Amino acid sequence: MKRLLIVAATTGYQTRAFADAARRLDLVPVLATDRCHILDDPWGDQAIAIRFGEVAGAAERIAAEGPFDGIVAVGDRAAVVAARAAELLGLAFHPLAAVEACRDKHLSRTMLAKADLLVPAHFRVPLSDSPEQAAYWAKYPCVLKPLGLSASRGVIRADNKAEFIAAFERIRKLLADPRIQIFQEDQSRYLQVETFIPGREFALEGLVTGGELEVLAIFDKPDPLDGPYFEETIYVTPSREDSEVQVAIEETARAAVRALGLRHGPIHAEMRVNEDGVWMLEVAARPIGGLCSKVLRFEGDLSLEELIVCHAIGSTIPSPTLMDAASGVMMIPIPHGGTYNGVRGEEFARDVRGVHELIITAKVGQILEPLPEGASYLGFIFAHGVFAEQVDHALREAHKRLEFQIATTLAVVQ
Repeated sequence: MKRLLIVAATTGYQTRAFADAARRLDLVPVLATDRCHILDDPWGDQAIAIRFGEVAGAAERIAAEGPFDGIVAVGDRAAVVAARAAELLGLAFHPLAAVEACRDKHLSRTMLAKADLLVPAHFRVPLSDSPEQAAYWAKYPCVLKPLGLSASRGVIRADNKAEFIAAFERIRKLLADPRIQIFQEDQSRYLQVETFIPGREFALEGLVTGGELEVLAIFDKPDPLDGPYFEETIYVTPSREDSEVQVAIEETARAAVRALGLRHGPIHAEMRVNEDGVWMLEVAARPIGGLCSKVLRFEGDLSLEELIVCHAIGSTIPSPTLMDAASGVMMIPIPHGGTYNGVRGEEFARDVRGVHELIITAKVGQILEPLPEGASYLGFIFAHGVFAEQVDHALREAHKRLEFQIATTLAVVQ
């Protein structure tokens, strides 16, 4: 039987989804996860223990367990290790340099600009610099963001000098978190300042083969993302934009893939559209994260993970088509920090026409932290329908019927 290597940060849902997809396709999934090598298989999954902060060593450890017939990565840091391992194993994947560029917002912006794509004006600032001095060079409104974090974590808009300084200090504190510092990444020593780009925001899911992008879905993000934080909530596909705008989005994404040197595997791209055209925000060398992939089902009742696994082992499916006329997901935002005590109204939310699944991922007793510092959601609502407007309405109506109990956490005074 063919063996599929899955490089992942954790044993969470998305990792299990890829492992299950491999088994359904009669493949043997082999996990390589970021964990202590001293502990003897603590999760009972027989995974290869690696450290993402030691890319070369992790790749060599993986290669020693070969051969493999294909490789997939779950997450941004996992993609870096997977790219290096693919080189050693002779497997098709994105080149290491391209994956590293995708993980560095400053480098990727520079490469996209050289390819004559629209990108925000930007500059990089060492965290050791004075925020007052950095504010001197900013043009408002602007956006401050870490170079290597994803899902809008640490992204803050500033409309004046005082807001710039406050945002700078907030990001500096976030990047000092030991859970981030443990990776000792160069980009964690900087933040990026860039011009705020007004407009409608979109996401694109695709597969790259031989450097050419095949678009799987374009998502509208119908909620305005104007700051001061940029928490994503709703994704709906197909896009309600006219065909001219959608073609422009696809062609811009294709140009970005070529500019970054991506070659083989999934990509998740983000862009904004206004009267000036399509502005590339970023391209990630991985699929859409977390549970969101459940929103996509393809003809033959294939999941996105199954499609990616087929692609990884060379069994590509020509022109995959989405099953649902329209579908969408709401990533339920955390309204404020505190301790999660439960939720009411789940049965009423599930009764909303078009809603086909509701998953609450928060656990009772969990300490919740909203963006920009936080990195999670309360859960996910999934809906499908005939029209995108129906899906959008169903997601919002279901969310209104949920009542979350979050106890405010009191600060301890010493």
